Amino acid sequence: MKRAVCPGSFDPITFGHLDIIERASKQFDEVIVAVFVNRKKEGLFSVQERLDLIAANVAQYKNVKVDSGAGLLVDYCKAKNVDVIVKGLRAVTDFDYELQMAQVHTQASGVETMFMATSPAHSFLSSSIVKELAHHGGDVSTMVPANVNAALKARAASQEEK
Repeated sequence: MKRAVCPGSFDPITFGHLDIIERASKQFDEVIVAVFVNRKKEGLFSVQERLDLIAANVAQYKNVKVDSGAGLLVDYCKAKNVDVIVKGLRAVTDFDYELQMAQVHTQASGVETMFMATSPAHSFLSSSIVKELAHHGGDVSTMVPANVNAALKARAASQEEK
């Protein structure tokens, strides 16, 4: 069984992420969407909220599971018997960073990384951009699933009340 992981902070998940997950689901027997906390970024949603938002949007893929992880990705891969790390690339700047990480992962654990070019329709998307637009009342309905859009609006409204 070929098992892959799509790791990320997914804060929040976007149509770009979902595109990569769907395409990976066609290449592997099992795909784990693993939510990791990025210590360099302040999270808008809790890990559990992210897991719930993701799960609702990948339910149609029977071979996709949702999980969370902490610590090193290579340790997670060993513990879950993951063969391949799947990463989406939007631009050359993504590649520079992701190539270094892929080389570290391969050297540390033997786990390979597969890069998938993001579909052109989603190449500009990032969770950071979505959060910034949503924070200022921008329409992100073409960038995220309906449940994520609703969660962003609810979070913005609750922050305004404070």
